[in-house]
Amino acid sequence: MNAKMKHIEGENKGRVVLYALSTCQWCGKTKELLKSMNVDYFYIDVDLTDGEEREELVEEIKKYNPDCSFPTMVINDSDPIIGFDEKKIKERLKY
Repeated sequence: MNAKMKHIEGENKGRVVLYALSTCQWCGKTKELLKSMNVDYFYIDVDLTDGEEREELVEEIKKYNPDCSFPTMVINDSDPIIGFDEKKIKERLKY
């Protein structure tokens, strides 16, 4: 796992990883939603990385979201949710 990923403790709903931008309001809303749902998750603000690390993150995101848009959330390394979709997030995380 990427060394700069931040971990937010909460209820285990599987492996939840959020790729975000620090300046993106929809990314912020996604983080707020996960916090309000008390979900355990990892996130990284891709715009705060650089060089090789950023390139690796972009390649990883493209596996799930070819457009590499934000936020991109991946559940259990296989189930992507692209953009801020509160209904879908709550459904997938059984909230």
